[in-house]
Amino acid sequence: MKAATADFIEVYPDALDADTCRSIVARFDGSGQDEPGRVGGGHYPELKHSRDISITGQAAWRDVEQHLNLAVLTGLQKYLRTYPFSLIAPLMLQQPDAEGTLRRLRYDDIAGMDDAALMKLVMKVFVPGRINLQRYAAGEGGYPYWHCELFPKAADAETLHRHVLWTLYLNDDFSAGETEFFHQQRKIVPRTGSLLIAPTAFTHTHRGNRPLDGNKYIATSWVMFQRAERLYASR
Repeated sequence: MKAATADFIEVYPDALDADTCRSIVARFDGSGQDEPGRVGGGHYPELKHSRDISITGQAAWRDVEQHLNLAVLTGLQKYLRTYPFSLIAPLMLQQPDAEGTLRRLRYDDIAGMDDAALMKLVMKVFVPGRINLQRYAAGEGGYPYWHCELFPKAADAETLHRHVLWTLYLNDDFSAGETEFFHQQRKIVPRTGSLLIAPTAFTHTHRGNRPLDGNKYIATSWVMFQRAERLYASR
């Protein structure tokens, strides 16, 4: 298990290859689809100054969506093995033992699962959030407002289903532009193709620092719990 001093912020290098990252950046710039970045459902450039494209469900971006979701799934498996309670603590998950009797999952069960069994559990419990591609312009873009990813504004409470956040850095040819976590006093330096995963709650309040000497490109979203009516349908 992870040491008690863990900050629950994990970075997985080379989650996506550099050529794919460059291709996504080029497509972003050539698409003409980017719009002013939004925060909490509104446009507040004093909080977040970016150009964004929401790619989920767009046929022209389906391949990119698939590449990113697969990269995140691979990282998520690693994250859940490191922090098994992130999967089993919020839910009373059960599985059959050798005699076929249902019993509650324990943290050490996760370590003993092969990738296929863990993936089956992941697909039952979680769904991917909407993916946002973002460009932060050198010297002016950024998300300097300290924030977390959980908030109760959405009418369907979907924003309360967010469990972990993820950011995949698409380039690193700039300076500064770190993802900074307030309570952990930690700055994540962007590296092309690296994947950041962290909890969504106020404990991991963070901000996106302004890039210098070059534009910063990222893909972001969340891993979310299934809706309750589906998650508990068989109970």
